[in-house]
Amino acid sequence: MFEYAPAPESRAIVDIKPSYGLFINGEWVEPLGEGREKTVNPASEEVLAEIAVASEADVDRAVQAARKAFTGWSAMPGSERAKYIFRIARIIQERARELAVLESLDNGKPIRESRDVDLPLVAAHFFYYAGWADKLSYAGFGPSPQPLGVAGQIIPWNFPLLMLAWKIAPALACGNTVVLKPAETTPLTALAFAEICRQADLPPGVVNIVTGAGETGGALVRHPDVDKVAFTGSTEVGRLIARSVAGSRKKVTLELGGKAANIVFEDAALDQAVEGIVNGIFFNQGHVCCAGSRLLVQESVADELLEALKRRLSTLRLGDPLDKNTDIGAINSAAQLAKIRELSEAGEAEGAERWSPACPIPDKGFWFPPTIFTGVAQSHRIAREEIFGPVLSVLTFRTPAEAIEKANNTPYGLSAGVWTEKGSLMLWMASRLRAGVVWSNTFNKFDPTSPFGGYKESGYGREGGRHGLEAYLAL
Repeated sequence: MFEYAPAPESRAIVDIKPSYGLFINGEWVEPLGEGREKTVNPASEEVLAEIAVASEADVDRAVQAARKAFTGWSAMPGSERAKYIFRIARIIQERARELAVLESLDNGKPIRESRDVDLPLVAAHFFYYAGWADKLSYAGFGPSPQPLGVAGQIIPWNFPLLMLAWKIAPALACGNTVVLKPAETTPLTALAFAEICRQADLPPGVVNIVTGAGETGGALVRHPDVDKVAFTGSTEVGRLIARSVAGSRKKVTLELGGKAANIVFEDAALDQAVEGIVNGIFFNQGHVCCAGSRLLVQESVADELLEALKRRLSTLRLGDPLDKNTDIGAINSAAQLAKIRELSEAGEAEGAERWSPACPIPDKGFWFPPTIFTGVAQSHRIAREEIFGPVLSVLTFRTPAEAIEKANNTPYGLSAGVWTEKGSLMLWMASRLRAGVVWSNTFNKFDPTSPFGGYKESGYGREGGRHGLEAYLAL
């Protein structure tokens, strides 16, 4: 077996300030309150920077700046707005290496994922929606769709810069202005994006970035001058937001949790399926709302597949996220690690069998080894609750009908994967799976042209593609 020498990416390309304010009306401003939080590197627990906590008054300042900027931005011809968005896309490409290192430092994901997956998709989303800015009347939403106004956007910590792109790019293309709140544990790439907006000469107030935790987000959602709320995060917080805006005129999109089924039939190419299973649940340490956290495998090939899967997991490398050889990085926070541990212990207590490869865990930081549970019943918490970590629950089935019943037996409905060589079976499954995205013989494939979103407790609304414009237009 090959031994890999360390291949660390240099931190020198990143300039992290000791302290950050709020980005309002094109300027860095100090918060009105005294609140400050620290953002840490989850791989080492090293403090990276101090971050301002925006108060309700700070959020109000940001919303007022966005409202003022809306008049000029929405009146600008789409072709002119597109120039700014194209410019942002090009600057992201130019600064991609810096942004990838910053993302891995603040989030804990392996550098090869932030470099090869996140950053290319971030730039691609801005390029894609820049192309829509002067074609909105041809998008199928009426001859003259209008922007909504001020969009309040709240993004999670698992894909900080990519979720920013998913939200800001279509909002700007449609003529809206934005107040965005990044997750409190991963604010650094959003704050770097504020500098990119200045570098692109984006008019002041078109994009505003306020940092803080749940109270800051709550103030943004409740603000009477916010016309649109976009949230990606937990189902619990999504429920609170839905209640908060109920009865108001605000337009809302929610992209929430998931408990996706990755379904492998006996005729599937098993080696290919193993790679898809690994990508489906261990990519980004399982911090993926559409992660394939439930493996449904046909009984006749279950033993063979599990043997191959365990063999493959034994080759994964856990460690320094900035090492280009690393497959599994750090868990994003101590709180998330505690949740993963609690649910894993519940799985053992309920009778499932736990397995992890021999895997040295670093002394400092937040780490959890890739883990498989077999002997899982539908009633087990690990089969029902979103773990949001590198933990796979394995169940078996005999017939396609049983696979559908088990796959749909969840309060979530975000994604699913089906592995089979039969096209007719694939289509039969896809038409019956209650999931917003169904992948065929692959998993976790994303493209800016393709819509993404869920059913049931996975939220409502779509992001990406032509469909992603609808959430930011008054139809």
